Amino acid sequence: MSDTVNTASLQEENTSEAETLDKLAYTKKRYLTPKEIAAYVLVNFGQKNLSQFITTNKDFFLVNFMKVDPKVVGNVNFFATIYDAVDDTISGLIIDRTRTRWGRVRPFFILPLPLWILGGWMLFSTPGITGGGLTAFVAVATIIYGLGMSYFNAWNLMLYNITPNVNERNNLITTTKFFELFGTWLPSFLPIFVDFLPKINPGISSQSIYMGFARFMLIFAACFAVFGFFNMRERIPLQSREEMNKTSVWGSMKNIITNRPLLAIILSDFFNNFKAVGGSTEQYFWLNNTGKLSHQTVCGLFTGLPNYVMVPFAAKLVKKFGARSTAIFAGLFGLGAYGLLFVLGFPNGAIFSSTFEEKRIFNLAAVIVLLTVAGLPNKIIQVCNPILTAEALDYMEWKNGLRNEALVTTVQGYFQKLAGSLTGWLSNMVLAWMHYEPMYDSSNHLIPNTDSNIQRGIWIVFCILPALARGLYGLSFILYPIHGELQQRMIVELADKRAAVLEEM
Repeated sequence: MSDTVNTASLQEENTSEAETLDKLAYTKKRYLTPKEIAAYVLVNFGQKNLSQFITTNKDFFLVNFMKVDPKVVGNVNFFATIYDAVDDTISGLIIDRTRTRWGRVRPFFILPLPLWILGGWMLFSTPGITGGGLTAFVAVATIIYGLGMSYFNAWNLMLYNITPNVNERNNLITTTKFFELFGTWLPSFLPIFVDFLPKINPGISSQSIYMGFARFMLIFAACFAVFGFFNMRERIPLQSREEMNKTSVWGSMKNIITNRPLLAIILSDFFNNFKAVGGSTEQYFWLNNTGKLSHQTVCGLFTGLPNYVMVPFAAKLVKKFGARSTAIFAGLFGLGAYGLLFVLGFPNGAIFSSTFEEKRIFNLAAVIVLLTVAGLPNKIIQVCNPILTAEALDYMEWKNGLRNEALVTTVQGYFQKLAGSLTGWLSNMVLAWMHYEPMYDSSNHLIPNTDSNIQRGIWIVFCILPALARGLYGLSFILYPIHGELQQRMIVELADKRAAVLEEM
């Protein structure tokens, strides 16, 4: 009798394991074609190039060429964040509830194109107005660009819907981040053109170079967005429009608020985006502290090289230690590296002399080495972030049966924009507090401002806030619970739920 019971129990256990393996097979199948991978990589390539160009150069162009007061730029950026808080919430709800023959996400690859192209075009133009009219022009351009991007950024959601295979998704993230490295080189060539084209042809102004580059980047990103629309598919099963409409906005927000992994990610995003203040002051640093904008391009040629190794290295770290532990390590490493850069650097440290020019080659080499070390975690973080976000969205589906990706990314985006606006506001306020004034030569080309107080202020902003941002980013993931046994249980049970949905469909 005992043997019979044990045999029946063993058969039942084997049947249960077989059913689990069968349901997990849905998550193991390969879905992505080479053309689809290429489409995703190219859309990301174009968008990241444009985003980097706008983030790095917009405020610099407004202050130095459109002649907008730094305080006005800071206030417009801050106002845009408040506006985005409302706009992004509306766009998130619309995107989550969109159901079309092309999918939920794909239509937003092309529908917002006219808005962000127009807004970006306006931000890099010279309308020939002053005073309140100029302020209004900048504010309108900022709002139009931000509105377009609120909807276009839905393309990021494709990552969470393009395949249910977690390993395939993580490999797509790593591939995308690797090819992204080549994209970051395009905006880095701008300082070379600015420094040398006017010398070759005095009729070409620095202003016209910035404007031409902006137009190229806008068209470049738009072409890849259209290509992506025609060459990708969405595969994660979603609630129907009727089921979504039964879920209240407050219910959706409650699911986000109670999602502990997501709260950890939002907190880390908020802190990590404070690093953007370094980018906001980067051109000021190279021009005023080192004497030439082209030093930025020279530095970029070297600091970017380790990234080609760091992307595959990041994938190995994630596979061995998990995305959570890898993100914590990257954040704390960045804190130490930027802290060391500040201690050793301008104006009283061991590297810089009283002026950069006294030992220009040595000082430039030292800055490049230290910035290279400080930048080592960058690609690790960029690989970890989408993996962690995808896990948090899976956690939401596992807990509540919902995938409110657009609303989730809206909340994420709000805190990212809030951090970006605060850093942008702070960067511009620092320039105002230092009484920074752009200086020009007789041909109206920018030249360095050699005031030591201004150089010191730029250096502080360039180092300290990125150091704090990196450290707080890493520490935020102590709150992130998706690892170990919980993560394995979530994967199995979520596969069971999705298999059941597919059977009903």
